[in-house]
Amino acid sequence: MTDGAIAVVRAGALTTVQDRGRPGHAHLGVPRSGALDPSAAGLVNRLVGNPEGAAVLETTLNGCAVRPRRAVVVAVGGAPCPVTVDGRPVAWGAPVRVAAGSLLEAGRAASGVRTYLAFAGGIAVDPVLGSRSTDLLSGLGPPPLSEGAVLPLGTPEGPPPPVGEAVPWPGAPSELALRIRFGPRADWFTRGALRTLVSGAYRVSAASNRIGLRTEGPALERARGGELPSEGMVLGAVQVPPDGCPVVFLADHPTTGGYPVVAVVDERDLGAAAQAVPGTPIRFVPVR
Repeated sequence: MTDGAIAVVRAGALTTVQDRGRPGHAHLGVPRSGALDPSAAGLVNRLVGNPEGAAVLETTLNGCAVRPRRAVVVAVGGAPCPVTVDGRPVAWGAPVRVAAGSLLEAGRAASGVRTYLAFAGGIAVDPVLGSRSTDLLSGLGPPPLSEGAVLPLGTPEGPPPPVGEAVPWPGAPSELALRIRFGPRADWFTRGALRTLVSGAYRVSAASNRIGLRTEGPALERARGGELPSEGMVLGAVQVPPDGCPVVFLADHPTTGGYPVVAVVDERDLGAAAQAVPGTPIRFVPVR
């Protein structure tokens, strides 16, 4: 058990391989994908001596457990959770050395939604269109983790990083403030609907996923009926389906759609959206 790989012992609710994604392929119908909380993914990579864009594991709510087949430095960050090696507690948010054959487990998130596991050398699955990311919508990249799967590790760059040094981490948001710019289809909604969007009491829906942050709250009233021809969608687009409740498109969003987009969220706010648990209040804040 000394080959450069990790074996999946517990896959968790949804654990995927993610890096910075594959932007620039929307014209081919390929979403960007990539880590939903890129700041957290970049920080765990830095802690183990990887480039910020190296591939990591992204877990959802209840973590995962893996068994490295070689000694490796690991960092677990993002949503806080208990971390153990062979059942013994080790540091969260700091680099930890894990021996070959030991069981590393990231447990249920104490707050937030998505936890990231970085391994020195990175997850070295074959890239597709320049990225190792799992894309749940198109099916590109490796499938979500399953028990018994084996993922190769890359070769670490440089000497092993020092272990045990924790760094500050942002907490999960108690309220989600999303900066928006109206358009391109704001004229499909009444003036009252636009006021409702920026003043209404919205919250994160449990139906949210990597494709979109779904909301619960007051429906937005249309100023016109019918549907649009399918048109291009961007990361952060606030699309409004027939039920009137806004959906914020995240990393695995479709590249086209026919429902009108009332506004677009500033990309810098989407990392916090990745960590917002169901029920978290949402404010849409208009900016110029």
